Amino acid sequence: MKLLSGKIPGAAGAALFIVMLLAGCANRPHQFAAPAIRAARPQADQSQGHESWTYNLAIYEVNIRQYTEEGTFAAFAEHLDRLEELGVGILWLMPIHPIGEEERKGSLGSYYAVQDFAAVNPEFGSKEDFRQLVDDIHARGIRVILDWVPNHTAWDNVLTETNPEWYATDAEGNFIIPPGTNWTDVIQLDHAQEGLRDYMIEVMSYWVEEYGVDGFRFDAVNHVPATFLIETNNALKERFPEIFLLAEADGPRWHHYGYSMSFAWNLYGFERGLLMQIAAGNADARDAAAFFAQEREVYEDDYRMYFTDNHDENSWHGTTRQRFGDAEEVFAVLTQLAPGMPLIYSGQEVGLDHQLEFFEKDEIPWQEHPYTEMYTALVQLKRRNQALWNGRFGGRIQPFAAGSDRVFGFTREQSDDAVLAVLNLSGASATAELDHGLAGDWQLVYAGSTELSADELASPPASIALGPWGYAVYERIR
Repeated sequence: MKLLSGKIPGAAGAALFIVMLLAGCANRPHQFAAPAIRAARPQADQSQGHESWTYNLAIYEVNIRQYTEEGTFAAFAEHLDRLEELGVGILWLMPIHPIGEEERKGSLGSYYAVQDFAAVNPEFGSKEDFRQLVDDIHARGIRVILDWVPNHTAWDNVLTETNPEWYATDAEGNFIIPPGTNWTDVIQLDHAQEGLRDYMIEVMSYWVEEYGVDGFRFDAVNHVPATFLIETNNALKERFPEIFLLAEADGPRWHHYGYSMSFAWNLYGFERGLLMQIAAGNADARDAAAFFAQEREVYEDDYRMYFTDNHDENSWHGTTRQRFGDAEEVFAVLTQLAPGMPLIYSGQEVGLDHQLEFFEKDEIPWQEHPYTEMYTALVQLKRRNQALWNGRFGGRIQPFAAGSDRVFGFTREQSDDAVLAVLNLSGASATAELDHGLAGDWQLVYAGSTELSADELASPPASIALGPWGYAVYERIR
């Protein structure tokens, strides 16, 4: 499907686009196989919208271009069995649309310089290839969301010809790049245009109705007016009550705007974030306990996405090894156990220690790595153990005195399920006292950098000698 080549004026243009876009759409039923989960699902009257399926899931960001040598939908599909075994429940696909050629950066350009919101990047494959990928993902009990760019487009986006009035301009009427940025390969949309909002709603609905995508990650929402976002989100949720909407932004207001989840930049937060402060030796377990207490107070049961890596961090700020050093593993464990949805970036599960090029081909160096076992153990733990479920379905972090300011000891408990963790958030050895106060029998889920054998760790001892950045995670079995 292509947009008209002539100008489409205002709201009338949006209406005509809608007719063209949805003509022939069959409102295909989603071919979705529910995953096998040992724990009980929330009852219908306990969940609202997306919570009926997101309640115990982790999310995984997919960089199609760099994932395989071919860089196609079909080649990526060969990894789906492995990702199913890993346990991830949502695949976030970086933008799949054609990339602009005018003012392009590098030879391949940025995914976020979209040339046509209603098409797929031919480098990745065809629309039928994309349809097959979504069907294959759903058949494994996994959901899929698309990266969406509501703030700007490529210089040669089809809308610059059909609806140039939907763009911000300077005094001479020239298109402009997003104010306050160095994003020279894109131009700013004018969100005061009602027709633009209607267009965005309809083209996003097209990807849901025709291809069965389960939601969207909204890029650069800090640059978009609140009214535009609220009206768009309300329209999408009215049409698709279970849709999942992720805001690339931090703060409680994004949940008020209708988003299902926000980025916890304050945990990572560049040089100001908690993890960076801990890695630098400027914060300890007490600060971690205070952080999660504050998160609970501010966000209550809202979904937060915790992470140590994503496409921006890897390409522009360095690998997790470069940013966190030997703390990268225990930080990853913390994000998996925190009361939110953990993110895994492409290749992170195999110890990705390579900064991927953003505008050029740069394939992920796949390898065998112990992180695969660690991530699998913790992601699968989240699926089956209600204490780690998302939002109001999971348990709160309950810190306990672990005998050292270096050690973050905490439990999470919900119904009959519970998780116990001790994390050494320092580069020095520390002894963790396991005086957590919860009854029951426990078994080890995973541990790293300890001085005890596997047999000694099988059930929680009175204390554990943890090496630098060491940790141990237990679950209650009865």
